[in-house]
Amino acid sequence: MSGEIIPFETEADLSKKREALAERIGRQNSGRYARFILAALSGIPWVGSLLGAGAALQGEFQQDQLNELQKLWLQEHQAKLERLGVTLSGIMERFEGLGDDIQERIQSEEYLALIRKGFRQWDQADTEEKREFIRKVLTNAGATKLCEDDLIRLFLDWIDRYHESHFAVIRVIHQNPGSTRAGIWQSIHGQRVRENSSEADLFKLLIDDLSMGHVIRQERATDNAGNFLRAQRPRTRSPASPYLRTAFDDTKPYELTELGTQFVHYTMDELVPRMTGGHDG
Repeated sequence: MSGEIIPFETEADLSKKREALAERIGRQNSGRYARFILAALSGIPWVGSLLGAGAALQGEFQQDQLNELQKLWLQEHQAKLERLGVTLSGIMERFEGLGDDIQERIQSEEYLALIRKGFRQWDQADTEEKREFIRKVLTNAGATKLCEDDLIRLFLDWIDRYHESHFAVIRVIHQNPGSTRAGIWQSIHGQRVRENSSEADLFKLLIDDLSMGHVIRQERATDNAGNFLRAQRPRTRSPASPYLRTAFDDTKPYELTELGTQFVHYTMDELVPRMTGGHDG
């Protein structure tokens, strides 16, 4: 039997195991979060497979009868299952602090759909920072309705699309509104690099990505109704520079868009106000 492959079960069998696990965890919380837990588990395909493999391991198979690939698969996914448990517990702990006001929201199919999407992306995220962003988005989306669910889905897509380098730029502008490109680079990297370097090319790409994605923009004056005003052109022109525009311009300040501000609020703040809360805090 050495090297024999653990037989994986049908999707129906795996679904039953996910439901049983969700019910067992839910009972520990008086059943308040059973649907939430099941939605999270349903978004992660390997959970049922791991439960099935674990049952086989405890029964017919012994650890020394598993081949090396099976051992590695079980070890990796066992660690991921433990990390999943920590994340779920963290979200439920936050919910517990909010009382019964959020029960209707977190039981709604609209929110459960976000949970399934979010944990599917959580499982595929390649860094801890992205997984933490997803946890905060899903927690805040359950605690408040400051944003429509369509925007929450957009924020999840942004987490999937952008890299840590993008988030570093967003964080600098959030913490220092009006930062120029030179200021952003200085805050992240410090020492300047050559204009024709790969580092400068990457930095320009990051700014362009976030600008095209409507996460950041150059600061613009507005009237009292929020309409953007045209920039006043200087009446006298200075002599043309022989150089192209630098990647590290120090004259044009940047700000977060309103979408970008909400994204930061949902992903980088620990908890936005409750559903019954008033203003941002």
